Amino acid sequence: MQTVESLRRKIKSTQDLLSVVKTMKALAAVSIRQYQRGVESLDGYAATVERGLQILLKAQEEVSALPAPAQPVAAGAVVFGSDQGLCGQFNAQVALHALGELDSLGVAGGSRHILTVGERVKDHMERAGQTLYDNLLTPGSTAGITPMVQEVVMILEEWHFVLHIDHIYLYYNHYLSGAAFEPRTLRLLPVDRTWLGGLKSRKWDSKTLPLFTMEWEALFAALVREYLFVSLHRAFTESLASENASRLAAMQSAEKNIGDHLEEVFADYHRQRQMTITEELLDIVSGSEAMKEDARRA
Repeated sequence: MQTVESLRRKIKSTQDLLSVVKTMKALAAVSIRQYQRGVESLDGYAATVERGLQILLKAQEEVSALPAPAQPVAAGAVVFGSDQGLCGQFNAQVALHALGELDSLGVAGGSRHILTVGERVKDHMERAGQTLYDNLLTPGSTAGITPMVQEVVMILEEWHFVLHIDHIYLYYNHYLSGAAFEPRTLRLLPVDRTWLGGLKSRKWDSKTLPLFTMEWEALFAALVREYLFVSLHRAFTESLASENASRLAAMQSAEKNIGDHLEEVFADYHRQRQMTITEELLDIVSGSEAMKEDARRA
């Protein structure tokens, strides 16, 4: 049976752990909002890129700048995960989703070029038997996302122009609300012709389209590069928001479990303390009775 002192130490260590969990929970909640604002800030930029593409596409008779995508023989994949733990099934879910999507493409294992972002998801992919092209660390804040996007773009350019990989996909967790998220797939290249057709058919706000002076092909390529930048930036930001959402859920569960455990330890402590007090009182009473018995005999 544990002593009162050992239970007191156990209560102290459990309270310290609860304090750490509450701090991590608060940091996760703050981080979610930080990355939410990052996603919101991309909306205006993405809308500007789309309007530019809309102008160009309306100036063409057909959406013929990009060929219709054929069945991929080789594919590139960027899988977004985390470097840190304590985020539940965040990495396992996105890894399982990516593997299922890659299998559905029918691309053989040797023709898959996989770039992971985060040590944890890298471990999941390697345990599944996937050979990885490279692994990058996740940015620690919104300020670190743009340099990471630029690094990924350089890798994708090598895939496209050197390795001749025309099909590139992004797999990441999309943040929903609260502590909820879901895995998503985005085909980065070739650019979705259906999406381009939707932009072309979308009604323009005024009766006259803006004019442009650059060559159509050069301007279209520049806007597609901006689209790729926005898509990668959004995937990074959504993934980081989802990571913190998963961590928030894990910390909420841990907080409840630690709180329940603390109540049990407090109950044991008060029970043991009461037993100790009772034993001490019994010792005092017994001693008093013994002294009275000695006095009567004397």
